[in-house]
Amino acid sequence: MHIFTRAEFEAAAATVSKRTKHQPRVGVVLGSGLGDLAEAVEQADVIPYDDIPHWPRSTVAGHSGKLHIGYLEGQAVMVMRGRAHYYEGYPMSQVTLPIRVMQLMGIRIVILTNAAGGLNRNFRAGDLMLITDHINLIGMAGHNPLRGPNDETLGTRFPDMSQVYDPELRRLALEVAREANIPLWEGVYICLAGPSFETPADIRFLRLIGADAVGMSTVPEATVARHGSMRVLGISGISNVAIDTPDAERETTHEEVLQAGQIIVPRLEKLLRGVLQRLPSID
Repeated sequence: MHIFTRAEFEAAAATVSKRTKHQPRVGVVLGSGLGDLAEAVEQADVIPYDDIPHWPRSTVAGHSGKLHIGYLEGQAVMVMRGRAHYYEGYPMSQVTLPIRVMQLMGIRIVILTNAAGGLNRNFRAGDLMLITDHINLIGMAGHNPLRGPNDETLGTRFPDMSQVYDPELRRLALEVAREANIPLWEGVYICLAGPSFETPADIRFLRLIGADAVGMSTVPEATVARHGSMRVLGISGISNVAIDTPDAERETTHEEVLQAGQIIVPRLEKLLRGVLQRLPSID
């Protein structure tokens, strides 16, 4: 297994820097069905992932594979329109390479979004969930993005994970949601390897161990971001309600996930814009 190192991160970062006139301070990762938010970036320099050395290419519908660097609400942002996933066959160190590029380019705040299955019985498709914590199930099984030799110039060998999702950024998001009348749940996100969706027995188990939403991304990125001393805000768009009985007359599909994005995107854009407007007061 190839473990990507600082040299590869620097090569990718150098290419991105040469292709943009902006100096982004906030990174945003857009999940399945949420990529249209990238169109809101103003004065954008758009870089296809194919043009960036070592950058993982997404092979999944709903992840177009472009970097948009420009401005949102006056903030210089780097927006990833789609991400790669572990299940696509990439090593974890490559899945998380974009976060390392953000780190090397001086970005100190990263906003991670995803489409997730709702485990909490109160959730409905189209809801937003503010991630308060996560369960790194694939990391517990040995697939942690920090596995391998540690580069002390990027972060400490044993990073603290007690507050992965920045408390002040979470308070800000809740404040924005309340004032803008955006329904925003809070909960725990759990990351599985995928790509198959969960069985009903899986769903009942995940609820039992305290998860509110389930997906196949975000946690590796959040782990690497915290290793690199970046502040993290995580938001899940609830794309479907999990099926917890094998007798259900419906099934979970990726098309369902993308369709829910049409409901989630306007709410998420409003929330992100509100957060970006207020960042100067807490950065």
